[in-house]
Amino acid sequence: MEFKSILLTVIILTPIVGGILTLLVSEKLARSVALFFAVATFALSVPLYTDFSIATSASDSAAHTDFYQADANKRVIQFEQKIPWIKSYNVFYHVGVDGFSMPLIILTTFITILVVLAGWKVIQSRPKQYFSAFLIMNGIMVGVFSALDAVLFYLFWEAMLIPMFLIIGIWGGPRRVYATIKFFLYTFFGSVFMLVALIYLYYKTGDKASFSILDFYHLDLTLQEQMFIFVAFLLAFAVKVPMWPVHTWLPDAHVEAPTGGSVILAAIMLKIGGYGFLRFSLPIAPLGSMELAWLVILMSLVAVVYIGFVAIAQQDMKKLIAYSSIAHMGFVTLGFFIVFAIFTYNLAHPEAVKVAASGVVQGTHAVTKGAGLAIEGGMVQMISHGFISAALFLCVGVLYDRMHSRQIQDYGGVANKMPMFAAFAVLFAMANSGLPGTSGFVGEFMVILASFKANFWFALLAATTLILGAAYSLWMVKRVFYGEVANDKVAALKDLGKREFVILAALAVSVLYFGLWPDTIVAVIHDSTNGLMNHLYENVKGSLGRP
Repeated sequence: MEFKSILLTVIILTPIVGGILTLLVSEKLARSVALFFAVATFALSVPLYTDFSIATSASDSAAHTDFYQADANKRVIQFEQKIPWIKSYNVFYHVGVDGFSMPLIILTTFITILVVLAGWKVIQSRPKQYFSAFLIMNGIMVGVFSALDAVLFYLFWEAMLIPMFLIIGIWGGPRRVYATIKFFLYTFFGSVFMLVALIYLYYKTGDKASFSILDFYHLDLTLQEQMFIFVAFLLAFAVKVPMWPVHTWLPDAHVEAPTGGSVILAAIMLKIGGYGFLRFSLPIAPLGSMELAWLVILMSLVAVVYIGFVAIAQQDMKKLIAYSSIAHMGFVTLGFFIVFAIFTYNLAHPEAVKVAASGVVQGTHAVTKGAGLAIEGGMVQMISHGFISAALFLCVGVLYDRMHSRQIQDYGGVANKMPMFAAFAVLFAMANSGLPGTSGFVGEFMVILASFKANFWFALLAATTLILGAAYSLWMVKRVFYGEVANDKVAALKDLGKREFVILAALAVSVLYFGLWPDTIVAVIHDSTNGLMNHLYENVKGSLGRP
């Protein structure tokens, strides 16, 4: 057995085993053991990128982009492992990655290292349990991104609630019980509908009796069935993103969670909702997705515009960043669901798909041209937001550890006492505003560019985030960091320590690198994007008026 075939399993199990060992060692050793296993997990995940196969020619591209055809699954699923699990129900332990899941796994393992470092000195109460919870959650989240069996996916999906429930409930703020129960009820409520949909799909596989997610892609479902499936998945994934109007649990969870909990919640757990749309909703129910795309687009644009205004009104820095996350994740779902409007535009404007070197692109590619930009923009936005949101919450944590306040009014003139920290904080705030040269600009620009082809008003409303993002981010920076020193507590502040500098520097490098060289991400998701576009078009072309 090649190590490559069991690599994902090793990545899943390493932090879980590390979490168990962290519980068994002394409190003095717990931090070092947790850091060792976090770093080891990240190191193991790096080959997922370095050994990932990317199409390098037209023939290779054709082989990669037919991911959703029944006879071609193995061509693009990489690092795959499939062994029988519950034979009586044809359930398998089946894991593998494609261009959508692989970057999110690496993001997960990278952020976990920073979370362990961030809690190194801050967490004095039950440190073993604290670090153990994050390590175990790391393995579970990798499992969510790599699962290709519906039962396995659902098991990981529900299991990741438990560590976060404990993290907020034990190490959270004064209203942690309220926030924890609200978080659990919202997410569990949506999950029930997803479970019903998965069971329904299982019975629709007939004699094959399969829970394989890949088999679900080839089911012959009626429009009514697809709309039922889509709504069930929407209830689960919209809560996780979260989308307006099911977003109200997130600000409460962020405010009460410890810094590490907020980082994982914003950087990773919200992305699982976006990933769910790519892995389940769009490929399994393409017709249902097209029929209800208007609803998701509406919810996304409301999040971008309305929640942006809500963020401006916040006085608590954590709440401001939490609402900012909702607005920025609206770009993700907007990018995923404007593809059908782009199909329609391309059919109505055949002149728009001309290519200078070769004339008119023929067939499916002519209709899907430009739609891939929207999907790729949404994916890049997810990765970028993972870095930026983690950085912003860690910056709030740095201030809270020193002054025990998140209220903007309690600060002022911080840059006079913490110039190094202020430089990092301003960089991350600018990235959150979509400054060109940072990762925050790339995904938003791609989605706005694609939106112009779908509908001018979509693009106009989406572009307001550049104004609103600058308004709430830079206004917070102005009030917290600039001006005269506000009070004696601010006057007593000390600049970053070595550990804090390393954490923020790692995120700053990531934000700048992916802002200047986004092809690092785009190259690995391109083939999966093309495959999804072709699959969607082949399934909805009849409704678009194409034979």
